[in-house]
Amino acid sequence: MCMLFLLLGNTLIYAQQNYRLNGFVKDKSTPLIGATITIQELNKADMTDENGQFSFSLPEGTYTISISYLGYTTQNNKVTLTDNKTLNISLKEDNSQLDELVIIKNTTKAEIRTPEMSVNKLSVEDVKKMPVVLGETDVLKSILMLPGVTNAGEGAAGFNVRGGSAGQNLVLLDDSNVFSSSHLFGFFSVFNSDALKDLKLYKGGIPARYGGRASSVLEVFQKNGNINEYHGTGGIGVISSRLMAEGPIQKEKSSFLVAGRASYAHLFLKLSDNKNSAYFYDLNTKLNFNLNDNNKLTFSGYFGRDIFSFADLLKNNFGNTVLNTQWHHLFNETLSSKLTLSYSDYVYGLDMELAKFKWDSDIKNFQLKYDFTHDITPDFQLKYGISGIYHVFSPGIIKPTRPDSPINYKKIDNKYAFEGGIYLEAEQNIGQHLSLNYGARFSTFSNLGKETINLYQNNQPVHYDATLGVYKMADIIGTESYNSGKSIQNYNNFEPRLGIAYIINDDQSIKASYNRMAQYIHLMSNTAAPTPLDIWTPSSKYIKPEIVDQVALGYFRNFKQGKYSLETEVFYKKGDNRIDYIDGAQLIGNDAIERVVLVGESRAYGLELMVRKNLGRLTGWVSYTLSKSEQRTPGRTPDEPGINNGDWYRTPYDKTHDLSITGIYELNKKWSLSASFTYQTGRPTSYPEGRYDYLGQSVPKFGERGAYSLPAYHHLDVSATYIPTKNSNRKWQSEWVFGIYNLYGRANAASISFRENKDYRGQNEAVRMSIFGLVPSVTYNFKF
Repeated sequence: MCMLFLLLGNTLIYAQQNYRLNGFVKDKSTPLIGATITIQELNKADMTDENGQFSFSLPEGTYTISISYLGYTTQNNKVTLTDNKTLNISLKEDNSQLDELVIIKNTTKAEIRTPEMSVNKLSVEDVKKMPVVLGETDVLKSILMLPGVTNAGEGAAGFNVRGGSAGQNLVLLDDSNVFSSSHLFGFFSVFNSDALKDLKLYKGGIPARYGGRASSVLEVFQKNGNINEYHGTGGIGVISSRLMAEGPIQKEKSSFLVAGRASYAHLFLKLSDNKNSAYFYDLNTKLNFNLNDNNKLTFSGYFGRDIFSFADLLKNNFGNTVLNTQWHHLFNETLSSKLTLSYSDYVYGLDMELAKFKWDSDIKNFQLKYDFTHDITPDFQLKYGISGIYHVFSPGIIKPTRPDSPINYKKIDNKYAFEGGIYLEAEQNIGQHLSLNYGARFSTFSNLGKETINLYQNNQPVHYDATLGVYKMADIIGTESYNSGKSIQNYNNFEPRLGIAYIINDDQSIKASYNRMAQYIHLMSNTAAPTPLDIWTPSSKYIKPEIVDQVALGYFRNFKQGKYSLETEVFYKKGDNRIDYIDGAQLIGNDAIERVVLVGESRAYGLELMVRKNLGRLTGWVSYTLSKSEQRTPGRTPDEPGINNGDWYRTPYDKTHDLSITGIYELNKKWSLSASFTYQTGRPTSYPEGRYDYLGQSVPKFGERGAYSLPAYHHLDVSATYIPTKNSNRKWQSEWVFGIYNLYGRANAASISFRENKDYRGQNEAVRMSIFGLVPSVTYNFKF
């Protein structure tokens, strides 16, 4: 304790001998996140935070401040420091080839000296240079080109990080939780690129300020509206169109942004008497108020829906609603805060016309977060805060839609829970060669009433029938009721985090990280890819939170003044309380999910490699991942076999090899070309290895889980962007984007099923289901 006071005392003395240089970096109105600020005389660098803010503590003197950001002209300012000073810096867009110099400053040089690892950042400018997918640039498709990130294949919603499930990803839009990140079953993301500024994906080394998910964190930030001028951006494509408008409410004081997007391919289906339909629409909004130099208020929202119908058999609708309020406050030059109040709702419903019933379900979150950033010294920064989330789960309401429906009305009781967290995080530079990020998070979770829970013999909701050799749902022997707000089950977890960077020199460093994550809510899905009908459920008396520990080690290097860069990492993840399902598990309409769940452990490990070319007319990267993702579900007693006899088996997210190649070529001022190639090992699956007859029916006998693989998944996408000659007297700017998805028409297998051959009775045949072949697209983009 004495040493701590001495350290703080020395720190305060040191801080008193310096002046504080603060600043905000923006482009007319929107804060620039991750802009690089360099003090040239001291060779010190920092990056702006999510508010576009930076801070240094410097001795008295005159300094050259260099500010750079991707797509903007680098600015050099002379500053004489005789007392505390705050700078407001506005960068100008630069479309010249010199933009590529900024790439080095933002994405390679800065990563060498910071303890962040297993982190990928993409600006919207990066995303827009990549090949379009079905005529539109897409955030999620872009991150799939990064090492360690995959999905379950074409038509699969969500994404998988380092062998984790899609339900283990925390997706944040302006700090608000988004439960489903995809439109049209994975073909589009819910993020309209016109309304976005930056995104950041944490695959490991996750700071203590994040919690609640076991695999990754994806941060997506919306733009603030322009506070000086009115502008619009949009695009018209063959499948979807979009429009964004922004401008001042009161110049220099407040602004608005509204962006809408919709698909209309279903309209063409109707012209051909096709009764199938699938379309989506969404809306982004943001209001920004600069109250004074120390206070800023923002209101943002998102609303999106997907509607799918298959002939007269079924109709499906699902989507997100997100509302967010943030208050940014600057107490003084060293202390700032952000108060966030948010609401998110994910609804999903199914109307089975043929079966004459309708099913609706949703999950709601009410969240309050208060975060502080405290610059103690130039080399020591603290972040700390608290958060609380109130969860409301509506597992489902089943309603008959006709008087002759065989289904009776059924409402599964709502489930309630509170999730809280408190964290302390420090970032510290020790000398010229060592940088640290360390901290801890303490999380708590309470499963709350009003609810009636089932009771089982020996507290075991799953029964093993030794005679038949199968797991079955256990009999309910009673119930226990809890009043509203009454605690049913509590869980607490301590989650340490650590990141270390050893800077060999300005061009290379070695980094290591460790983090523990606790996940208290679970996406219940017995398919390889999440579907809109999957169910979120809280940890409870019978379902424990999943705990994942991850370590990683990496080497990072820049070559030839940043023309090339290399990033390589190895990682190992171990998880406890991993959920799997008994054979024949039914999730929809199940008011006792615990009766189909078994618990085991998981592990994932691998090597990630990424090589970038950052300068020249040809830029791009190659990423490769060699990894393994497994789980083990042993029997609860020596007499039980568990799943696969208690041996390790591949998870549905295991991809041994994952190769992605992205290239962007600036042909001239009018034409730019881009291409991307993806190859992935086929995902694990289970095939029938035989069959038997039971009561006159042929019943398949499946082998071990994950024992087989689908065929390898690969495709090549290309696009070309044409920019007409600009008229300097006109504000209207436009471009044409031509794209081809799956250039060589690879019929990738979404699934393989088996059926009896029509010509040869008694013989089975495999049937491959593919979703897309070659798909051309064209989009007209405009800006005014």
